Amino acid sequence: MDTTFLLNSIWVMVSAVLVIIMIGGFILLETGSTRMKNAGHIAGKTLLTFGISSIVFWAVGYGLIFGEGNLLIGLSDFFYSGYEIEGLGLSTPVFFLFQTAFAGISLTIAFGGFAERAKMGVYLVFAVLFSVLIYPPIAHWIWGDGWLAEHGKQDFAGSTVVHLTGAMAALAATILLKPRIGKFNRDESANNLSGHNQVYTALSVLLLWVGWFGFNAGSTLEVDGAFFGFVAVNTNLAAAAGTIAAMIISWVVIGKADVSIMLNGALAGLVAITASCAFVDTWASIVIGFIAGILVFYSIRFFEARKIDDPIYALSVHGAAGIWGTLSTGLFATPELTSVGQPGLFYGGGFEQLGVQLLGVVVCGAFAFIVSFGLLLIMKGVMGGLRVTEEEEIIGLDMSEHGSYGYAELLQIENACNHSLKSKVSGDNTSIST
Repeated sequence: MDTTFLLNSIWVMVSAVLVIIMIGGFILLETGSTRMKNAGHIAGKTLLTFGISSIVFWAVGYGLIFGEGNLLIGLSDFFYSGYEIEGLGLSTPVFFLFQTAFAGISLTIAFGGFAERAKMGVYLVFAVLFSVLIYPPIAHWIWGDGWLAEHGKQDFAGSTVVHLTGAMAALAATILLKPRIGKFNRDESANNLSGHNQVYTALSVLLLWVGWFGFNAGSTLEVDGAFFGFVAVNTNLAAAAGTIAAMIISWVVIGKADVSIMLNGALAGLVAITASCAFVDTWASIVIGFIAGILVFYSIRFFEARKIDDPIYALSVHGAAGIWGTLSTGLFATPELTSVGQPGLFYGGGFEQLGVQLLGVVVCGAFAFIVSFGLLLIMKGVMGGLRVTEEEEIIGLDMSEHGSYGYAELLQIENACNHSLKSKVSGDNTSIST
């Protein structure tokens, strides 16, 4: 067996594992950023929907993206059986697993907009629909020799394909589901429904940061020249700059170094560099990440001012930063690193590549939002609504959807309180009767 083929396969397999571990990062991120009464539900549905996404990707998703077809969609290679494709440069099953992980991440991002109020059945049905009708067409247009690829669209590891797609589906969900109970007051002011575990959130960001090396550097798909190291450096620098920028802007504007903003700044930097990590110099990766850290701060405030309840900040971290990251290649892509499309505006390429990037953002974002909104609207009618009842939401989805708390101690405390209340009522009644 060719040594390069083997080394490429090993590298991409390791990267696939890193990306799949990011699902664990999202479990902790979403759980820590929401309330304790929904923790078990969020952890369970995230793992389950990744399982659904994996099966759907095997059945049709891979073929719709990478199968032979036309400029709009792939039409072959369904129900992938483990065969090898000549000329790929690495094991095809390894490439298949790597792409499975990307599809699962995009779905996980989308579900950030459903948090704390959607029915369990809605997650299950939308997981299938998203994995067939929303993610594959966009991925095919850019990564599967589709029409945007022909125009030279630059999206090395998925600022548009993965992050913007998931964010636009999340936006459709937040609009249809409406805000959580207690999020907004009658005077339109917002209440801070704080997540229950900031330590979980910080740990999740670290796990995602590490996993992103598989996400971005793994997308080189090869070890030749060790270019993956350069991509990894750009990834790390952007995340670091995003963290610092978010800390500074929160300190300047609100007078405190807000921890949640700082953590989301790191993620915004990672999202933004995902499109451009292989096309820009290291100094540009710092600029891209820094701007993303500032952008996410103002984006969060923008959506909240418009009474859009986004518990995980998916719209800002993955949407706003995904748009900025996609456009950034049209500014900073260098002639030496431009393997796809044209150099950026600041390197003598004019507005051509920036225009292609903007076209991709508008078309892909609109497609993901419109199709998601339409599908969810149909589901709302067929399934008798998307949202749990007010009582179920107040109780928490752990109990209402699964019958047990993610933290067993909560159930013990609840039982103890109920027992104490019953004893008190019983005692009062006895006192009255005597």
